[in-house]
Amino acid sequence: MSAPNDAPAHPAYGVLREVTPFASVLLCDNSGMMELDGTNTYILRAPGSDECVVVDPGPPKYKHHSRQLAEIPGVALTLVTHRHFDHTGGIKRLHKRTGAPVRARLDKYCREAPPLRDREVIEAAGLRITVLHTPGHTGDSVSFLVEHEDERAVLTGDTILGSGTTVLDPTDGGLRDYLNSLNRLIVEGEGARLLPAHGPDHDDLGPVARFYKSHREERLDQIVSALDEMKMSPHEAKPMKVVRKVYRDVDKKLWPAARMSVKAQLEYLREVY
Repeated sequence: MSAPNDAPAHPAYGVLREVTPFASVLLCDNSGMMELDGTNTYILRAPGSDECVVVDPGPPKYKHHSRQLAEIPGVALTLVTHRHFDHTGGIKRLHKRTGAPVRARLDKYCREAPPLRDREVIEAAGLRITVLHTPGHTGDSVSFLVEHEDERAVLTGDTILGSGTTVLDPTDGGLRDYLNSLNRLIVEGEGARLLPAHGPDHDDLGPVARFYKSHREERLDQIVSALDEMKMSPHEAKPMKVVRKVYRDVDKKLWPAARMSVKAQLEYLREVY
């Protein structure tokens, strides 16, 4: 289930890059601290199908990206992995250009279609797409298990990235949900290709999901040790104080993102203690 040998390597901006026989990616040039090389917009289409499904139309203000997506023939449906603007910002423009319905977990981002339901199976573009609710990064995060004949891939949104680790948004994300989501992806995604919303794709989701889980557990142990050293309970600790201790070897530019995850981890520990 590897990508074609002659396919350009990630990152390849402005190029519709095939990653499986039924999935291609168009990388938006919106690189940043949280977006890595940019947002991956996926085009799903079974070989020979006249229709396609767009997943995560990208951020606002990137008109060239939206125009390229709208020019792809047969856009029949747009799916969204979660609410962050670098995934949802292009919804309005793409919907206006194609008229294709848009579906997300939250009704706010839907257009002429109902919100996504956990375990729902969508038959589109010659593919079987199963919706997996995988909260943690955000409360509305979903992943998509895509199947065609004997091949499988999972689009993980920001729940699992192609490189680095995921930030938990304390607005509605949480560590307990996130660990449960990782467990679900380990079970559902074994042997399936990993197609993340940021960073390069990988041949097998399973090992990456297991690494993500062990990394979170290690970070949690480090935070517990730091709290012991500071003689503080999770209820007393301030997130940035923990960041300064646990993430002291990490570039300070990443500390605001680390603070978000630490806040979610402290909330998890407050439930335990």
